[in-house]
Amino acid sequence: MIEFKNVDKTYANGTSALKNINLAIEQGEFVAVIGLSGAGKSTLIRCINRMHDITGGQLHVDGVDVAKLRGSQIRRFRRRIGMIFQSFNLVTRTTVIKNVLVSFVPDLPLWRKWFGVFTREQKIKALEALDKVGILDKAFVRVDQLSGGQQQRVALARTLAQNPDIILADEPIASLDPVTSRMVMDDFKRINRDMNISVIMNIHHVEVALEYADRIIGIRKGEVVFDGKSERVTKEILDDIYGGKIEEMNPSPEEFMAHVR
Repeated sequence: MIEFKNVDKTYANGTSALKNINLAIEQGEFVAVIGLSGAGKSTLIRCINRMHDITGGQLHVDGVDVAKLRGSQIRRFRRRIGMIFQSFNLVTRTTVIKNVLVSFVPDLPLWRKWFGVFTREQKIKALEALDKVGILDKAFVRVDQLSGGQQQRVALARTLAQNPDIILADEPIASLDPVTSRMVMDDFKRINRDMNISVIMNIHHVEVALEYADRIIGIRKGEVVFDGKSERVTKEILDDIYGGKIEEMNPSPEEFMAHVR
């Protein structure tokens, strides 16, 4: 379980990013966090793995008080949480499998880190992770020869290889075309369903969030203004989340109305 109790986040410049956040996310949920740019969506999910420190309240993950972790404790804690970024964060001039094997580097003895030597078991796990996202045939292809969607799948495979309990995804389809976005979202949904991995995703595409996520958390100006099942979301609720600016999200009318009552 991920549990926010009266969580605040204020940056050094005085900007209040999160205000009195109270949430409980159970293992195996697929949660989409939506809201305008600057509303606090990225901050919310990045607090979960201590990329950002909270400045008030408490944040627990499976009973662990995240704010109290120090040094090596943080590194061990992060091994349980995969992070997917919009920019993929891959080494493009090397092969796909080498990018996935990076997930094992923290567990390697020093000499293996120096020489980049991985065990047979780790190589098998990397190949299995690539198979789970449907790009096993690209294992020995250089990353810069892949499409954007394939690169995002490499990033997802790298995360799966570390066997996480939770996947945090920060705008994972923002730079992808609609067809490729759907393929990547299908991967997230299948992994969530088949492996019981919690997925918490910050996403701008409202219609995609409503289609794939089981639960929607709406953030406006650092506060939770909606938290409920996706089927409960109405046009009025979206107007509240986006301050009447839902048209700025530019969904196609057909797709949008198919998912909003």
